[in-house]
Amino acid sequence: MSIWGDIGNIGGLGGVDAQERTRTGGQASLFADIFRNAVNQVKETDEDAQTKKYLLSTGQLDDAHSLPIAEAKAELALDVLITLRNKTLEAYNELIKINV
Repeated sequence: MSIWGDIGNIGGLGGVDAQERTRTGGQASLFADIFRNAVNQVKETDEDAQTKKYLLSTGQLDDAHSLPIAEAKAELALDVLITLRNKTLEAYNELIKINV
């Protein structure tokens, strides 16, 4: 399984129990799980990059190429989160425009 998890597997994302999914509707909690997962991924990759920076600056990092890789992963995770936010706002604005 990839670090992003399986989007189709609702139970695999964690964070929200079955009772709350029933109460809020499966789709709403699925989106919340995906968004929460993206935020957590940004935090984890940034922490990893910061740790590798510290280890490199103190001479404890054996492979110097792992720092740029960790930084690229952190940047990509942030880009995914920003894109997810932007697409969500676009969809919300389109829903507001709909006349009932």
